[in-house]
Amino acid sequence: MKRWIRACRRGIPASVVACVLVAILAVPAVSHAEDRLVVYSGRAERFIQPALDAFQAESGMTVQLLTADSTALINRLRLEGARTSADVLITNDAGTLERARELHLLRATPIPDLEDTIPDQFRAPDDSWIGLSGRIWVVVYNTTMVNPDAISSILDLGDPRWEGRIAIPNAGSVYLQTGVSVIREINGDEVTIRFLQGLKKNAGSFVYGKNRQIVAAVARGEVAAGLVNHYYISRHLAKHPEAPIAMQLTDQGDEGMGMILNAAGVGITAHTKHLAHAQALVRFLVASKGQRLFAHENKEYPLNPRVPAASELLPLHRFRVASVPLSHLAQLRDPTMTVIEDVGLR
Repeated sequence: MKRWIRACRRGIPASVVACVLVAILAVPAVSHAEDRLVVYSGRAERFIQPALDAFQAESGMTVQLLTADSTALINRLRLEGARTSADVLITNDAGTLERARELHLLRATPIPDLEDTIPDQFRAPDDSWIGLSGRIWVVVYNTTMVNPDAISSILDLGDPRWEGRIAIPNAGSVYLQTGVSVIREINGDEVTIRFLQGLKKNAGSFVYGKNRQIVAAVARGEVAAGLVNHYYISRHLAKHPEAPIAMQLTDQGDEGMGMILNAAGVGITAHTKHLAHAQALVRFLVASKGQRLFAHENKEYPLNPRVPAASELLPLHRFRVASVPLSHLAQLRDPTMTVIEDVGLR
């Protein structure tokens, strides 16, 4: 089973039957009523439910949420075909949405005023998926153990001086896969392999499945620094304001590749039975009210430029972001996974 799940996540199924089996086992059944909008979400409930609750209160529509691994949801949509009850797909990764588009699981549906809400760099070429909120891959460091001037690039964490001092996500992390994809695209395989070999040696046993575990390890001083999505630092500090942690923005300046940004996003399923309702939900999520919820509830970056980020965050326009288009992440993932596996990250 583990081999099948790994193959499915890479988009290279061991067999069609295996991936279908994973989809069936991984996601519980959902019922569907005519007055109910069904959302399949690869985002955890705590990140998306507040926005869905606000939409329900404003529109009077009922939203049924089903959360699971994004890849399992895509496999489920493939299995269900035209019989699906899903109207909307939300994932925590633009590359996964692009994969759904390539599989013809999403429909390009006009959304009024879309051009005035979400910039085109955060949307599919045909607008079949739309970015909702951004997160940047940053270095979290312990302020009693690290001089932040010692970290100008994420690539610095592959240097031998960090041996035994860092924590990293495991190889199954979509955030690690996205980060490595961007690094490969900009710097090539040789630099990327050397960086990953350094990460593997420097992290040792400090490899975690959850970003919050990395932040907690840094806060406890078990390691000096780690790689995480930025909002996990804000979430930790909200609960533990005295924690000795801070965020380091890297890879800036003329020589830097820019910060690695990924986006959660939304698409309307190809076989939705409630197109107008689905369009209304997407309009709500990209407009100011929905975007403010992502900014203030989750501490993510709203992708609607009219909505400011949380006050504790540096505004998105104030730093450089890597130039790799979000729509390229899907095609980059398979060769990236090969590099990650060849290096032996676990």
